[in-house]
Amino acid sequence: MRRIGFAANRRLLEIEQICHDCALGDEAFQRLQRPCHVAGQRAPALRFGDANAQAVLNAVLMFVFVARGFTSKDLRQQFAVLLGNRADEISTGRKSYELRRLRLHGLIERLSKTLRYRLTDEGLRTALFYTRVYARILSPAMAPVIPAAPAASPQALRQFHAAEAAVNSWCDQAYIAA
Repeated sequence: MRRIGFAANRRLLEIEQICHDCALGDEAFQRLQRPCHVAGQRAPALRFGDANAQAVLNAVLMFVFVARGFTSKDLRQQFAVLLGNRADEISTGRKSYELRRLRLHGLIERLSKTLRYRLTDEGLRTALFYTRVYARILSPAMAPVIPAAPAASPQALRQFHAAEAAVNSWCDQAYIAA
């Protein structure tokens, strides 16, 4: 009985790990860093760390559990809040640009015969990866060492070297090769 219980528990943990793993492969990550061309349409890159990319990916995560998907108006509201703006400050062209960029990169799909969208599986993994890594690793690690002084000052140079040492230390602790 104990052996069966451990085997069932192990299988459950493996399934949970696969379901909650938001890691992107290097190829997928690099593909998002470059513009893409789909059916003659060009979509700009979703650069990691870019404020607009972070905001739009955070915004679409808010609609993961909405069964009927989201509209461009829904996205506009959340996107504006995350950028620190009012919804009326985000133009129609801007929201269309963001939707097209997400759609052409394969992160969202349009629901047939509607003006609604939903996050794809790849879109969910990408949004989780971008937002989690940025919020939980990059931002906290860089906060104490981002220079507040002008770039040419000796103080800024010392702070930059401290940041470099902190990143190298983190990589060593995580066993990440250079």
